[in-house]
Amino acid sequence: MATSSRAVTSDAKPLSYAQNLEDFHLWQALGNDKGEGGFYIDVGGGHPIADNVSLWFYERGWRGLVVEPQSVLANLYTHVRPRDTVYEGLIGRAIGVAELHTFPRLHGLSTTVVDTAKASTAHGDTYRTVSKPMLTLAGLCEQYGVRQIDFLKIDVEGAEADVLAGNDWTRFRPKVIVVESIDPVTNAPSHAAWEADLLRAGYCFRLDDTLNRFYVANECPDVRDRLPTARADWGSVTHMYEIGKAPDTANHPDHELSCDLARGLWASLPLLDSGLLAQLLLRARELKPDSLEAKAIADIIETEEFRIALGRIACGYDGGQIG
Repeated sequence: MATSSRAVTSDAKPLSYAQNLEDFHLWQALGNDKGEGGFYIDVGGGHPIADNVSLWFYERGWRGLVVEPQSVLANLYTHVRPRDTVYEGLIGRAIGVAELHTFPRLHGLSTTVVDTAKASTAHGDTYRTVSKPMLTLAGLCEQYGVRQIDFLKIDVEGAEADVLAGNDWTRFRPKVIVVESIDPVTNAPSHAAWEADLLRAGYCFRLDDTLNRFYVANECPDVRDRLPTARADWGSVTHMYEIGKAPDTANHPDHELSCDLARGLWASLPLLDSGLLAQLLLRARELKPDSLEAKAIADIIETEEFRIALGRIACGYDGGQIG
C-alpha cells in the first residue's frame, strides 16, 4: 500500500490537481525556495482536492489560509487538510456582510456577482442566495496574523477586482499572485479591470496560462526568473481527470487502498448503524434528508429484507462465501 503523502501515479509523474497546471507552474517558481516551510492564501479554495491549486503544496509540507464560503466545502478541509486554516466567508472591498449565490451541484460557479449567477444557470444548476461575513484581504491577513505570503491565488467567479482592491500592498505582499482572468460567463479576458492596480502596487506580469495570469513582486527577481513565461507541456504531470475513480483505475495513486476499504466496507455492512446506512444511500442517490424518497429509505432500512440484502452483499467478503 502506498504511504507517501505526495501523489505520484504509476507513470512516475506528479499529480496535478489544478485545472490548468497552476500548481505545477507555482512550484517551478517557489518550490526551491521554501521546501516544507511555505505559506499560501487560497481565496476561493473550492473542493480541497479536485481542481485545487494549493493541495500540491500542502502535500509537500506547506500550510495556508483557505477562504471558502461554502459550508459543505469548508468543512471538508477540516477532515482532509487539518494543517490549513479555513475562513468560511467572503473577501471584498469592505468589511461587513455580503450575499453569496451558491450552486449546490456545480459549486465552482458560486459567486457574489448576481448577474454572473443568473447567467450561470445555463449550465444546468440553480442557485440560492445566502448571507456571509466579508473581510478585506488586508483584514483577513490582520485577523489571522499573516506575515509572509509565498503565493496568493484568487478564483472568485468575476469578483477578482473586489478581492484585490481590499489589500494593503505595502504590508501584505505575496511573492506570486495568480488570478483567474477570464469572464466566467463569456470566457473573454477580464484582467483589464484590475491589472493596472497590481502593476502600480509593484508587481510584474509573467505568465498567462489561458485561464489565469501570474504576477511576481518586483522585489523577488529570482522567483520571477523561475516562473515560466509560457504554459508548460501538458504532459509534464498526470492530471486529475486522467486517473478516474480510485477503485476503477489501476493508475490512481490510491487504487490499492480504495479496494481494501471497499472490501472492508462490504464485509461490515450488516454491522453498520441504520443512521449511517441511510446517510450512505442518501449521498449515493443525491437525495435531500427531508425528501419523500429519503423517508422511504428510512422505512426500508428497518425491514428484515434489507438486513438480509446486506448479509448477501457481505458474505462474499466476510469469509462466509468460500470460493
